[in-house]
Amino acid sequence: MAVHEAGQGRFYEEFTVGDVYRHPLGRTISEADNTWFTLLTMNTHPAHFDANYASKTPFGKVIVNSGLTIAMLIGQSVSDVSQRAVANLELTDVKLTHPVFVGDTLYGESICTGKRESASKPYAGLVNVHTRGLNAEGDECLSFDRTVLVYKKSAAGEIHSFPEAKNGPLTLGAESA
Repeated sequence: MAVHEAGQGRFYEEFTVGDVYRHPLGRTISEADNTWFTLLTMNTHPAHFDANYASKTPFGKVIVNSGLTIAMLIGQSVSDVSQRAVANLELTDVKLTHPVFVGDTLYGESICTGKRESASKPYAGLVNVHTRGLNAEGDECLSFDRTVLVYKKSAAGEIHSFPEAKNGPLTLGAESA
């Protein structure tokens, strides 16, 4: 019998410059997502939560808060880029190139643009990616560059978050018959 750990992204050594990672989950943005995020972050611009006001803007309808769009794309990329990160170090060159509206579905993909071992942290390396978000029609809505400090495989054994059961390992026994 083998116990398999849950998938947790890539280690530093598993990144290759030029590789593209299409993030597995798309996400449709609801009105509640946009309104709650906007008000939670104290963004009082009515174009994000007042349909009457938004109808009079050049967009003609409520536009999704760009902070939510950025956060959602970062979240989509975690499984491929930063699930094994020590820390995010830098987010630069953010570009909002196409409006995102309630009901739009956002998809993300990243390309590894560089990597190097950390000079001060022997257990990790720095990975650079360029990430873009696409709507369902294929319009690029936003993009950014990110630098992430990612654990090396040699550090994998040092971090165990799954607890050991006090009553022993899970096994096939009489109760499963």
